[in-house]
Amino acid sequence: MAQEALSGERAGAPRLGKPLGAGGSGTAEDAVHAAALLLPAGRAAGARRPSPLALAAQRPLARRLARAVGPDGLVTHVVRYRRAGWNGGSADPVRDVQWAAEEVVRRYGDVPVCLIGTGMGARAALRAAGHPAVTAVLALATWLPEPEAVLDPDPVRQLSGRRVLLVHGTNDTRTDPDLSFRLAERAKKVNRDVCRFEVHSDGHALTEHRPEVLALAADFVRGSLFGHPYARPVADALAAPPPLGLRMPLASGFGESLRY
Repeated sequence: MAQEALSGERAGAPRLGKPLGAGGSGTAEDAVHAAALLLPAGRAAGARRPSPLALAAQRPLARRLARAVGPDGLVTHVVRYRRAGWNGGSADPVRDVQWAAEEVVRRYGDVPVCLIGTGMGARAALRAAGHPAVTAVLALATWLPEPEAVLDPDPVRQLSGRRVLLVHGTNDTRTDPDLSFRLAERAKKVNRDVCRFEVHSDGHALTEHRPEVLALAADFVRGSLFGHPYARPVADALAAPPPLGLRMPLASGFGESLRY
């Protein structure tokens, strides 16, 4: 028993980072009407806390969402996992994301939640999408290990009833874009509200087209959580049958004409 307590103490507990966007001032005008949970990347295995760099990598997107969607009532939190690794069948970040969704409900009431994950965090977002508060999922450069993806593919039925957007760089050498396409293809069979964008010539970190990726994320969150019309490429991708809607190119300059 003491050993279990010590192990739990080492692992710590998941946490929500500082809120950005709505909810900061406590006034009625600053009320929270929806939440976005940002889920950092991680490793296949690791019992230590995630590195500060993994958390810091979420800041550009958190700031963009706060600026673009905060006025609508969006609060954004970066989730701090107990452990940096997926850790096989334990799927540690999935449990942390489920806790985070419950914590959003406890803090803000019955508001819709969008899970936004990168790498390992994208896989956790897709897995945890069945939580009742989750209405949308954005998965960036999704990490799907080859053996598991082929022999024991990740489930997709939990995505039913959610708006789902996957984004992947075509030159990603760390996470296989073909595996995210296969997952999107299976998800589209159980949920028509699934689309996928390909960022041509970009790598895992999606740095070559960072402004376009941030604009795409903001547009998807505004449309999915607050009912704003999607930008035309997003609307077309959601409506298009596979494979067209699952291989939609992210055009250079996307978002430049958007007013947020």
